[in-house]
Order: sequence, then C-alpha cells, then structure tokens
Amino acid sequence: MIEASAIRRGDALVTQEASADRTRRDFLTLVTGAFVAVGTGAITWPFIDSANPARDVLALSSTEADLAPIEVGQAVTVVWRGRPVFIRHRTAKEIDEARQTPLADLKDPEPDQRRVIKDPWLVMVGICTHLGCVPLGQKSTDAKGEYGGWFCPCHGSHYDTSGRIRKGPAPKNLVVPPYAFISDTRIRIG
Repeated sequence: MIEASAIRRGDALVTQEASADRTRRDFLTLVTGAFVAVGTGAITWPFIDSANPARDVLALSSTEADLAPIEVGQAVTVVWRGRPVFIRHRTAKEIDEARQTPLADLKDPEPDQRRVIKDPWLVMVGICTHLGCVPLGQKSTDAKGEYGGWFCPCHGSHYDTSGRIRKGPAPKNLVVPPYAFISDTRIRIG
C-alpha cells in the first residue's frame, strides 16, 4: 500500500509539473505571438504609410479661384490636380440655350441646373471624355462648335453652353468637379 500511494503521489506530482509546463508554454507562445504581431506591424506600417499622398500632393488637392475679374461672357482656365478646369461666366443667352435644350436631344442627358451650383457660373474639367484632349472654346477667338460651347479638335466632339456632349464620339458630358462657393466671388475646387 505504501508503494501504491507513493506512486499516486508521484503521478499527482508529475501531473502538476506537466500542468505547470503547459501553462509556461502557453504563456511563452502568447508572448512570442504578440512580439511577432507587433514586429510585423512595425515593419509593414512604413510601407502602408508610403501609399498616402505626400504633403505637396495634398496641397494640390484643392485650389481656389477668384471670380471677381471674370466678365460676363468670359472664360478662364485654372489648374486643379494637374488638369485644366474651365470656369465660364455665362451670358443670359447661354443659360437660356442650355436650359431650353430638350433632354431627349442629349447623348448624356443631364439638366443644366444639376451642372451649375450658382448661376451664371459654369465650372468643368476641361478634358474631352472621348480620349482626353483639351477642347477649344475658352478664348473668344476659339472655335466653339455647332452649339456655342466647346469643340474638341482631336476627334470633333461638340459641347453646348452647359458642357454637355451634343455631337461627336465623346460618350459623356464634360465632368463637373467637386467645388463650392466660399464667398460670392470665390470658389474652392476639390
């Protein structure tokens, strides 16, 4: 009997030691896993952060334009994100023509009121939606196409006084960028 109880005590002792070893092993596995996770994060974060735009790029993400010197009927071009943006101070006649055009006559139907935040100002990215050429129509001496807006000399797309495609291969209207009036005579594009 003495031997049997000693064995049992020994078994209990062995079980306690195995349990302590298992607990220690679990703790070491947990600590090792945590160090690996933190190390992986510390190594990969610079790579992930490098995908963010630089400060100089963020500075170009918006631009402001002063509308005060632009006379009625005149158009100017500003640069936003490396792209030309057309700003036109439309005449009452240009606005009427744009609003009286039946939507059924348009390739990409969009009412003039949705393309303009505040009359008489029209703001659009000046890149043809066909193959990326810059349409003519900003200068008073430029060809404005059959609809009095803009004409793309590359492949012959004609845009109306609202920048909507009317004739030619371009599939879409000239894009209206995100912009807002920050005062009556100043806008922020982007």
